[in-house]
Amino acid sequence: MLAMILNGLLALSPRVKFKAMIVALSSAAALSWVTPVLASPVPTVRVAVLQFGTVNWEMDVIRRHELDKKYHFSLDVTPVGGKNASAISLQSGAVDIIYSDWVWVNRQRFNDRMFGFSPVSAAAGGLYAQSNSSVGSIKDLEGQRLGIAGGSVDKSWLLLQAYTKQTLDQDLAQSVEPVFAAPPLLNQLMYDNKLPLILNFWHYSARLKAKGFRQIISVQEMMNGLGVNRQVPLVGWVFTEAWRQENNALLSNFLKASRDAREILLNSDREWQQIRPLTRAEDDQIFAALKEGYRAGVQQQFGMDELDALEKLYAIMAREGGDELTGGANTLDRSLFWLPDAEEGVIQIGVN
Repeated sequence: MLAMILNGLLALSPRVKFKAMIVALSSAAALSWVTPVLASPVPTVRVAVLQFGTVNWEMDVIRRHELDKKYHFSLDVTPVGGKNASAISLQSGAVDIIYSDWVWVNRQRFNDRMFGFSPVSAAAGGLYAQSNSSVGSIKDLEGQRLGIAGGSVDKSWLLLQAYTKQTLDQDLAQSVEPVFAAPPLLNQLMYDNKLPLILNFWHYSARLKAKGFRQIISVQEMMNGLGVNRQVPLVGWVFTEAWRQENNALLSNFLKASRDAREILLNSDREWQQIRPLTRAEDDQIFAALKEGYRAGVQQQFGMDELDALEKLYAIMAREGGDELTGGANTLDRSLFWLPDAEEGVIQIGVN
């Protein structure tokens, strides 16, 4: 292009020719700088998250701190109404990444639907009772109505059953009256004194704690009692193996941005004031409990020891939940776990 412009200037007078050449050279230089940028657009990472899920706090931090720009991608977040909608959006190719649990990934891989998982959070709830309840420990659960979030194969419910079998030699599913309901409804039933006990997700448990309800046992205490003595992730980022293979560096960059956002939330109280509206905390006590619960649940380490602990945890849950939980996958596929590399790309944990 530059040669064509210069040839066209030869017919001009010397003075006009000089000025025109300066303009032409400047324009050509500008074009030579712009063209590569236009040819290499910033890639987009499409993420589906539950509309009111706690992971939105992290997404907000990424946006406001422009962590996607720092790691050379554009974040596109799609809110969805539930876990099934999230899974469908990933399976259909409508999004690249969702926030889910590794048990679901393991089940899919058993059926040759190849997904990967990167750990994010170990946050878990607990068993809570009315403040004036006569229930002092799991020994007092027999005959009680127990509200349970997440259905009959909820991980917390399976672990509580395993723990009572080991500790008391008692089949909790037969000795209590389970009441399965949505998490916010369960909390409301507790507020209205219509349920004596509930087992709920971590952020709903945090609200109960802030309002003075009494914790009987935490999920982490159940796991410790069952021999799972390390902090292990329960949820994280899920993606297809096909997308990972084609976008290895991009996935790593997204995971690094996600990690940086968690670090900010771990260390900055000011940041929590920024995201406070997203927490929907009704008062300062609930807000403080949510912050404490989130920070305690951040998975800061994941290696072979954590993977061994997860394998043990999965065996316990598979024994309690059976095929309804596992879909026939009786063992944990250790190759499903991925972490961002210090350089480019992601690295697989659990594969030599």
